[in-house]
Amino acid sequence: MSRSGELDHYIGGAWTRSTGEEYLRVVNPATAELLAHVPAGTSEDTAAAVRAAASAYPGWRRTPPEERIQYLFKLKQLLERDIEELARICTTENGKTLAESRAELRRAIENVEVACGIPTLMQGYNLEDVATGIDEIMIRQPLGVTAAVTPFNFPAMIPFWFLPYAIGCGNTFILKPSEMVPLTAQRIFQIMEELLLPAGVVNLVHGGKIAVETLLQHPQVRAISFVGSTPVARQIYAQAALYGKRVQCQGGAKNHVLVLPDADMPTATRIIGDSAFGCAGQRCLAVSVAVTVGEAREKFTTEITAMASAIRTGSGLDKDVQMGPVITAASKVRIASLIAQGESEGGTVVLDGRQGNGAIGGNGNSRGNFLRPTVIDDVPEQSALFTTEIFGPVLSLLHAATVEEGIALLARSPYGNMASIFTTSGAAARKFRYEVPAGNIGVNIGVAAPMAYFPFSGWRDSFFGVLHGQGRDAIDFYTDKKVVVERWPQEWSRTF
Repeated sequence: MSRSGELDHYIGGAWTRSTGEEYLRVVNPATAELLAHVPAGTSEDTAAAVRAAASAYPGWRRTPPEERIQYLFKLKQLLERDIEELARICTTENGKTLAESRAELRRAIENVEVACGIPTLMQGYNLEDVATGIDEIMIRQPLGVTAAVTPFNFPAMIPFWFLPYAIGCGNTFILKPSEMVPLTAQRIFQIMEELLLPAGVVNLVHGGKIAVETLLQHPQVRAISFVGSTPVARQIYAQAALYGKRVQCQGGAKNHVLVLPDADMPTATRIIGDSAFGCAGQRCLAVSVAVTVGEAREKFTTEITAMASAIRTGSGLDKDVQMGPVITAASKVRIASLIAQGESEGGTVVLDGRQGNGAIGGNGNSRGNFLRPTVIDDVPEQSALFTTEIFGPVLSLLHAATVEEGIALLARSPYGNMASIFTTSGAAARKFRYEVPAGNIGVNIGVAAPMAYFPFSGWRDSFFGVLHGQGRDAIDFYTDKKVVVERWPQEWSRTF
């Protein structure tokens, strides 16, 4: 960080001041306190990071995988060492509770652990005598310069869906974090300086649209990863393909959960409430719509409303707070307007989070972007709330007569990130997982977040691409397959 709280880029192994004069404010969403100024970004800054990454690539790709993962082993140790500091930074700039920030960092570390297995995961395969005296081998080689554009809601975890796999496979890497939450990434890169990686292997570029467009258009960037809203994901996917890049774009979501009458209702209510209102609803796997089936309606509606009304809202740094603010004042206004729209379109607001400033725990700072949990019953399928990603602490309730009707309701959503069912029936659970068009399926699970050795699998308007983040998909994404066909006639060996 340079003078007056202005953040620097990390390019070619050195902290570098932006070439631009425009800086954006980084604000604590719980207190409206100014935390720092982040560069708005320039094409020159981003191009410099690409040059540094391209310069480092030849030497890094020739570094044996066993040596590359030694840096990852050390990175895991450093993240474990500084997990509390990083959690506090994450909470301060994002607003989520400390417990949520710690859990996020655990997921980040988990990805580093999986990437440490790259000497095995990156192996190819071979077959002797594909024809007489001819052998065939498939080997994996790194791509070159890779980049990721990551969102505000998980500033510690989502960069690690990409970074450890990219560099472990022998690529060099550029991270462009959200300009709303740059401090977590800034501190992570300061910690990574202790790794003594070769200069240019990892780079950090701050900024907004200009930085992203430069990465998309630069001929030396081979692959782009993105996580954000569906409209932007679709745009980046199209533009990256236009410039011939490998691309994976995780978009938005409208996650449904089906609650059957035979579900363990107290457990289902607690888990669904945690999913809908955890991280203030600002996660791509948050339950946004609960569909009750038959007799489950009355009991679940009563219990989820009571559970949500008891959630303590306030600064995520305060010990007893269960839900923090949303990210910006504009987000708060947008969410409140969507609640009003849902009500005007026929929904019944049974728990209204717009009342007051929302903060009832901790310091209750009225300047923060606080909303309380909101529950809206009888949301019509024609309502915008059925398809709009609210990205806030709002749970819509719909009702179906049968499991089949409930599954058909879920299937009409344009998104396909996650869907869950709560039941004690194995037959119903199997039917659900078999038929529901979503990439992450939960059975009695509120947030079906895959472990790092499985892909983070979104479908339909929730994902654009073929290979997802994490696990074996990450290895495939960050490597090219090369097939070698060899013939070595016996008579050639007689000359030696």
